[in-house]
Amino acid sequence: MLACARSGADWLFRSRVDGRYVVGQLPNAALLVFIAAAVLRWQWAPDGAAGIALDVVATAALLFWALDELVRGHNPFRRLLGVGVALFVLGGLLGR
Repeated sequence: MLACARSGADWLFRSRVDGRYVVGQLPNAALLVFIAAAVLRWQWAPDGAAGIALDVVATAALLFWALDELVRGHNPFRRLLGVGVALFVLGGLLGR
């Protein structure tokens, strides 16, 4: 049982590039853009065109990050994370 769980964890979390376990990493450019736009939107809370522009930039950056993880994620966990975030963002857009 333990060996099966270990092989499942290896499959899910082990990097296909270098064999290390990868769950998280430093944010890449797309995620940094999302964080910056979201913080500005939250702190500044502009109305009108500026608020819409920050929303568009944040949403586009997060969607780009999610699709990048889906395509280039180092392991299945990262790819599933990309799918989950992409579905969350698209669901939010469809719900508007």
